[in-house]
Amino acid sequence: MRVLSGTQPSHDHLHIGNYFGALRQQVALQQKYETLIFIADLHSMNSVRNADERQRYTRAVALDFLACGLDPAQAILFRQSDVPEVCELAWYLSTVTPMGLLERGHAYKDKLAQGQSANHGLFAYPVLMAADILLYRADLVPVGRDQKQHVEMARDIAQRFNHNYGETFVLPEPVIGEHTAVLRGLDGRKMSKSYNNTIPLFESEKRLRKLIMKIKTNSLEPGEPKETEDNTLFEIYKAFATEEETQAIAKRYAEGIAWGEMKQLLFEYINEQLKPAREEYERLIANPGIVEEELQKGAEKARQRSAPFLAEIRDRIGIRRLG
Repeated sequence: MRVLSGTQPSHDHLHIGNYFGALRQQVALQQKYETLIFIADLHSMNSVRNADERQRYTRAVALDFLACGLDPAQAILFRQSDVPEVCELAWYLSTVTPMGLLERGHAYKDKLAQGQSANHGLFAYPVLMAADILLYRADLVPVGRDQKQHVEMARDIAQRFNHNYGETFVLPEPVIGEHTAVLRGLDGRKMSKSYNNTIPLFESEKRLRKLIMKIKTNSLEPGEPKETEDNTLFEIYKAFATEEETQAIAKRYAEGIAWGEMKQLLFEYINEQLKPAREEYERLIANPGIVEEELQKGAEKARQRSAPFLAEIRDRIGIRRLG
């Protein structure tokens, strides 16, 4: 089974909410499947308008994956734009894609409903995403619920192409993460850069402790039993901990652990958990050429799969030598 996953470059720094929301699951795929993970820099052109920002964000995403355990010897990590076959295939697919299908796209309709101007890139986004998926004959595509429709559209486009030109594409299946953690931030709201309430994944020990000590709690005194439900400190601990460790902390809550003690305990625990990723991140930052080298190696492996398949597709559609 082949799994394909993509991430748009849209940030400088990963926070622990991002990690538990998606990246940890993406990295874990390499243990079970043939895994391809691409940085969707072409897709990012719909939202990121600054060239230097796109380059910086692309590097940040690559750093995130490599520091968090993605092994280039097991999984293929590459930049979308380093595989030119994807844009060529997107054109071929666009010729069998009905306008009505694209007009029903959630992202496109949402932009229109918000009164924003929709460009062709946003309108045709599902076609390029279909090319991303179909080019590598991916069996499974892990996505959030908001992206499920795009995988379904890729299936529809593939079926239309197959009907016209013969069985060519694998029909991908979306995989929805049902148990991904949605973490609260320092103020109790969902952890998000827009709320300025995040805990960066690669933060220094000193800064990490300072942020954890700022997490909002209630006024219950030491010794008073405390609820674990809807509690930010407990939820963050649970995201990192084993089931046995989580149960032990829940018992401490029932016994009335002091908030200051819990914050110190949480800091010490997750600091130890994050240390290997932080050290690898710092190593990569100190050796910037490694990241580009790994992306180029990944692109070469990806093209070993994409170029021969695109040659087959060209032949099927009649784009071939005349004699």
